[in-house]
Amino acid sequence: MMNVGQAAEASGMSVKTLHYYEEIGLVVPKRQENGYRAYSETDVHKLNFIHRARGLGFTVEACRELLSLYEDRSRASADVKAIAGQHLEEVETKIEELKALRETIKDLHDKCRGDHRPDCPIINGLASTTH
Repeated sequence: MMNVGQAAEASGMSVKTLHYYEEIGLVVPKRQENGYRAYSETDVHKLNFIHRARGLGFTVEACRELLSLYEDRSRASADVKAIAGQHLEEVETKIEELKALRETIKDLHDKCRGDHRPDCPIINGLASTTH
């Protein structure tokens, strides 16, 4: 068994994050007689699972679903794949949005002379009411 500090170190998360995950019911460690949290190896393994999933951008709710499927030995891999597929679509959409954002910023940057005159296409572009 580990205390919260040891579990945080073992999982690469902060104590505050562990408390949050406990609060929302993702990982609920046992309590010792003195009220202190006692994290098992299984709890730490779940925390590592969540940490990795969050690092890949999965939402807390998706992590909850994935963790539930992880613990369900009779799960269908299709259910896991569906969650990952939905997340992949969201990531691809964000990438396209970022590419468009990059092009807009690059265009404004390229149009600006960057000299001593006050005229600036970047400022004009930001002040524009059209999107």
